Amino acid sequence: MNLTHWRLLVAVADAGCVSKAAGQVGITQSGASQAISHLEDMLGVKVLLRDRRRTTVTAIGEQVIVQARRMLIEWESIKTLVDMSRGLHAGRIKLATFPSVFASILPSFLQSFGQKYPCINVVSLDGTDEEIEAWLADGTVDVGVVMNPDVEREALVFGRDAWVVAVPTSHPLARRSSRIGVSLEELASEPYVLATGGCRSNSQWLIEETGYALSDLRISVRDYSTAFELIREGMGVSLVPESMLPAARQGLRVLPLTKPRYREFGLVCSEAGRLSPTVHAFFDQLRRTRGVVQLAAHRRASLEPRRVARRAPGA
Repeated sequence: MNLTHWRLLVAVADAGCVSKAAGQVGITQSGASQAISHLEDMLGVKVLLRDRRRTTVTAIGEQVIVQARRMLIEWESIKTLVDMSRGLHAGRIKLATFPSVFASILPSFLQSFGQKYPCINVVSLDGTDEEIEAWLADGTVDVGVVMNPDVEREALVFGRDAWVVAVPTSHPLARRSSRIGVSLEELASEPYVLATGGCRSNSQWLIEETGYALSDLRISVRDYSTAFELIREGMGVSLVPESMLPAARQGLRVLPLTKPRYREFGLVCSEAGRLSPTVHAFFDQLRRTRGVVQLAAHRRASLEPRRVARRAPGA
């Protein structure tokens, strides 16, 4: 047993729901169920009673949870002493990121980091990839999100996102089976709506990198929500990151590429950031939780109406 088991137990008792408690602790629902079963096996007693509507605490479980709360309070006191000795009792991290990445992938991690280090303030600066590179170079920020980082930059990769095709439901491609998908060559010949998201590594760059060129670029916008509205209106088609798909898909059909392509997000330190104990703590926490960060992003980015096979080896 470890501290996560006890934090989870207390969270379930407070929330009355395993899935909600799992999110608060930063693990998956299946992982939480396994952790609870393991804890009960180690204790040799049932501490929780679960049904379809609610999870309740047994009589012995109430006594166990009282002791668990005391233990966690003592642990937090110990951790505060250690953090203060390491210079982590207070501080600020300046994080540069793209608005789309901050909105879709980082919130769950930043919440868990804030719970562990409540006195460290993370200040987010939105910028284009060129601005972020400039801020990293001159030390304006401590940490920056970099798209498709080179290996030599020692970036911590924390997310991966598939490129998918968005077309209006009135378009001939909308009748195509998701098993077939759409090729980059086909996209290059269609009326096209480009959403950059503030990145040079946008879909136009991806298409041109593979040897094709957009023959009919109708409009270029930065905001993905604007692009989806234009696609719904029949302005054109687009290649977009899966995590940016809107929750409401009316008027849109989403298809995979015939050959899957992905973009990766990595965190890179500036020279100033490399010397900061708070930044080291930030990276350590992300290393421990990045699997959950990726999972949260993937849950928000489900394809409709049929889920497409993901994670092609070597893609």
